Amino acid sequence: MEPHAWWPLHGLRIRTPRLELRLPDTELLSELAQVAADGVHAPDRMPFTFPWTDGSPADRGRAVYQHVLATIANWSPGDWHLSLAVLHEGKVVGRQDLMASSYAVTREAETGSWLGLAHQGQGIGTEMRVAALHLAFAGLGAHAATSAAMTDNPRSLGVSRRLGYRDNGLTTAVVRDRPVTLQRLRLERAEWERRRTVAVRIAGLDACRAEFGA
Repeated sequence: MEPHAWWPLHGLRIRTPRLELRLPDTELLSELAQVAADGVHAPDRMPFTFPWTDGSPADRGRAVYQHVLATIANWSPGDWHLSLAVLHEGKVVGRQDLMASSYAVTREAETGSWLGLAHQGQGIGTEMRVAALHLAFAGLGAHAATSAAMTDNPRSLGVSRRLGYRDNGLTTAVVRDRPVTLQRLRLERAEWERRRTVAVRIAGLDACRAEFGA
């Protein structure tokens, strides 16, 4: 029996002109883990609040593999974390996440992502964020989307600001036992609608809409 017969989120597809985003099956999850193992940032910096990329390549791949499985196992309509494999020309290049708590009440979702080193600098990071935002706003009726990035991570902040996010305060996190400053960002629905330029298509959402509390 097909995986989406038991878990309809496996049938969800989000497509942009260059990309396809989907919940990875076992084969794609192995590919995603390998992309992480091959590296997602230079070793002399840590752009993530959780240092999952510390350790060996095998450690990184295993951490990604376990993370995605955990998001499925711990899913509930009131607290969900959608972790999608991003495919470019049929190959996995990174991961795009969309997550929310009490979404039926707040109508707010948060994005997060990473992209393999070999695939950076091609505009893929922006396009996969566009896909996630389309799912949130057009697919699930979000009122707002949020994100956060370290203040010394200009690439991530640049993606957010190009898409219309506005600065929404600072917060402090602990990474490697040291304090780091995060810039919070927020995108309102009206601003998303004003800046829409990329064609995005969603398939398979009706079968799993209830899983989002939408």
